[in-house]
Amino acid sequence: MAQQSDITAYSAKLLEVENFRDYGPNGLQVEGKPQVLKIVSGVTASLQLIDAAIEAQADLILVHHGLFWRGQDGRITGWLKRRLERLLAHQINLLAYHLPLDAHPEWGNNAQLGQRLGLSADARFGEQRLGFIGSPDQPLSLQALVKDLEAVVERPVIALPGDGRPLQRVAWCTGGAQGYFEGAIAAGADVFITGEISEPQAHLARETGIAFIAAGHHATERYGAPALAGHVAQVFGLAHEFIDLPNPA
Repeated sequence: MAQQSDITAYSAKLLEVENFRDYGPNGLQVEGKPQVLKIVSGVTASLQLIDAAIEAQADLILVHHGLFWRGQDGRITGWLKRRLERLLAHQINLLAYHLPLDAHPEWGNNAQLGQRLGLSADARFGEQRLGFIGSPDQPLSLQALVKDLEAVVERPVIALPGDGRPLQRVAWCTGGAQGYFEGAIAAGADVFITGEISEPQAHLARETGIAFIAAGHHATERYGAPALAGHVAQVFGLAHEFIDLPNPA
């Protein structure tokens, strides 16, 4: 058993949350019971995840996408009411870490995706240095990288080929980081991997010759929350269960 307050303090220090400007609050978003025996991790604090965590007898849920975001209406109605109702009725703590979890060099989404692809970053780029870039052991073809990536994310990806050059520098930033493409190009990337694609990226790939891969927002961010929660559970001697819910994004 551990104190929620100790888990929250440890996680905040580990992720250096005070160093990030973010779109919502990082850390404890909903306070539940003070003692924790079991952590459930997931990507998003959806009603489906909350109900699954209740079924799993969790005392604390740790996610990447929490409940509260900049620009929200602020009224506790509809879907937000239903989610909060469940958490409060069962006294479940909700911890959410957004950009700090993307950025962490070991437990973060980018680090964990890179690890699964056999990539390690030797430099960072972009706003708040969230983008990772590194060199594979040997240059890759786009076809080989796509094959490896699809095996990792377990879904088809969208790949824009660029000019077909060997991929000597690979840049990546999980989730909705398609706006980082220009930063990846400036950092010397031959290919950029992220979760989503918007209309401008197709033109940039054609005009610059740099390949672009969109592998899914949820699909690329399935690894940080369970990695962090597993580490925290080990440190505090707690049970941990990752609940991965299907999401087409």
